[in-house]
This record gives sequence, structure tokens and C-alpha cells, in this order.
Amino acid sequence: MNDVAHALSRVHTEEWTRIVAALTSRFGDLDIAEEAASEAFAVAVERWPDDGVPPKPGAWLTTTATRKAIDRIRRETTRDDRHKEAQMLLDAPSEPLGIVDDDRLRLIFTCCHPALAMPARVALTLRMVGGLTVPEIARAFLVEDATMTRRITRAKAKIKAARIPYRVPSAQDLPPRINGVLAVLYLVFNEGYLASGPGVDAVRHDLTAEAIRLTRMVHHLLPDDGEATGLLALMLLSDARRAARVSSDGDLIPLPDQDRDLWDRAAIAEGHRLVRERLLAVATGATPGRYQIHAAINAVHTSAGNAADTDWSQIVALYDQLVRVDPSPITVLNRAIAVAELDGPDVGLALVDPLADSLADYHLFHATRADLLRRLGRREESRTAYDRAVELTDNAAERTYLRRRRETV
Repeated sequence: MNDVAHALSRVHTEEWTRIVAALTSRFGDLDIAEEAASEAFAVAVERWPDDGVPPKPGAWLTTTATRKAIDRIRRETTRDDRHKEAQMLLDAPSEPLGIVDDDRLRLIFTCCHPALAMPARVALTLRMVGGLTVPEIARAFLVEDATMTRRITRAKAKIKAARIPYRVPSAQDLPPRINGVLAVLYLVFNEGYLASGPGVDAVRHDLTAEAIRLTRMVHHLLPDDGEATGLLALMLLSDARRAARVSSDGDLIPLPDQDRDLWDRAAIAEGHRLVRERLLAVATGATPGRYQIHAAINAVHTSAGNAADTDWSQIVALYDQLVRVDPSPITVLNRAIAVAELDGPDVGLALVDPLADSLADYHLFHATRADLLRRLGRREESRTAYDRAVELTDNAAERTYLRRRRETV
């Protein structure tokens, strides 16, 4: 990659969100903002190789994009309409900005508005905030480009039709809205961490990296929000193990068998620092949320020099806290796995079996039962549980791993 191409790639990563957010704030239209930003980058691709990279590339792109947006509005609007629209803008009362006045946050909250379905929130966030192209997003979620284009177009149309305000929520409404934003980012991360589609890749680093980048942005804009901090720590500590999670043959490697020398120590150090930051806040009266507790659990795992040194009593205690915050069947299942490591597979299985109805179609429930039954010597039942787990997973690498585990029973 030459210097200009490298500069364009870096500026796109650093400035896309800021440019789209500023244009949306000025013109009040996501379509105009997206198109103008894309055109500005296209002009840069054409001019910068000859003219050189401007001293302030972000400002250059914003100015170019603004001119493109104005040109489009002039093309599409009659003189009378422009006069009326300008008068309406002058007469309109100003929108409350929320607790943080930042166009990027307004863009994030708009794309993650609860009026939109979750698939639309994810697609719109990756396009408008992340700057991914439609084909990139379509490939990530295994749909046709045209399908993803329609999904994003409908989402933008709904924002316009429903007059969803372009603003940061008020302090009163902020906690549930932040949770909605974090849920979108965590969904993107999890899709990359263990892809759910039928493709051969077990892990999608492009998605985990994008989720971490966007979560870091939210954390930077809302540094006092404990759950944003917790989610960033959780992602960092989980992704730190990426190089050790998959073998050179593409096979999944479970946590106890991973080569810990391959773990990303810089990511772990940052994740631990964020967890300590939240522990200090909790010590002074803050209430930890689910992402913070999940991050603390991962901090315990990544603190152990080897699997045998894992502090399972601390992990069980953290899961006890998590169950009080999030008493979902999956949380209860994960706690049971930790209890099995601490107190034995028979105790763990007694906690897993009551979840049979609520998690009947969840492959990791059956995989967990299969492993516990194997450890108890109940081989026939273990094989049956492994068979069911294989039937329920779409990830090729995970399916291969489960089949190999079954063969050892």
C-alpha cells in the first residue's frame, strides 16, 4: 500500500463517523450525509495521488462532502421549496442536545433507535457509523448485497417517516438507550467471535475489530458509563485469545487447551486496567451491570498462568452476582459450568438438567450436558447429547469440534 492509499485508509477509519455525523446534523438527512461522504472520499481517491494529502485531511473531506450535499439539495429542490425550507430551519426551535453535545453520539443513538428492528440497527450502525460498505456488511451476515441495501434503505426511511430525533437522549432516558447501543455492538462482536453462519471461518476478525473500534468510540464519548467501559473490557479480554482459539487447520481450541503464550498481552493489560477502574467505582457505591461482571469473569480467566490455576471459586462468586443482574437461562448455564469445575460434574449436571425445556434448541446446552455426562462415564447419554449439539450449530468449525469430542467418548 503506497503512502496516499495508506493515508486514505487511515483517514477513512478516523474521520468517516465524524463527517457523516456532522453532515447529518447540518442537513438532517442520513441519505444525503452518506452519499456526500462517499463522494468526498471518491474525490480524494482521484485527486490526492496528484495533489498530495492535504495538511488537514479530515477538514478537507468535510468541506468537500458539505459541498456535495449542497449540490444535491440544489439539484433536487426548487427555488420556492428552498426558500420555505430555509425559513422553516430559521423558525424551528432548537432540539435539546442531551447530556453530551457530540454529533457522533447523536448518529450512534439514531442508528440504534429502539423503533428499528435489531437487524436494521446493526446494518445501519455498521454502514453509517462504521463506514463499512454494503457488500462488506452483506458478506458479514451472509445475505445478498441487494437484500442488505434494502434493509439499510428501509431503516433510513423509517427514521425519516417516524421523525426519529437526531439527538443524544436526556439523562433520564440515557441508561436504557445506552444498553440498546451496547447490545448492537455486542451482537456484532459475537458474530465475529464465533460466526453463526454456515461458512468455514470460525472467527471473523473484521467484525470483532470493528465492534471493538466502535465500542472504544462510545467509551471515549461516555467515559463515566460503567457498562460501556465493561463491554470494551469484555471485548478486549475475549479477543485477546483470538490467535490461540483456532488451530492452523481451522479447528477450535477450547480455553483449557489454548497456548497462552499466543494471547495478546497488550489487550489483556488494557482490559484488566478497565476492570480495575470499574472495581474501584463499585467499591465507592456504583452498581455493576452485566457487561462489567462478564469482563471481571474474563479477567479471572486471563489472569491464570494455566488452566489448572484458574480461580473457579471467584468465577462462581461473580456468576452469582451476574445471575442476580441477568437471570437468563444462558447465564444460569454458564454458572453451572463454573460450578462443575469447582465442585464436580455431578453437581454441575444437577444444575444443567433443569434448563432442558428453556434451552432445548441451544446447542451449547447440549454440548455442556455431553461433556458433563462424559466426565461421569455416562457414555451413551453423552454421545446422544453431542449428536443433538451438532444438529443445532451452523458454524462449521464448531460442528467439527463437537464431532471430534463425540468420537472420544
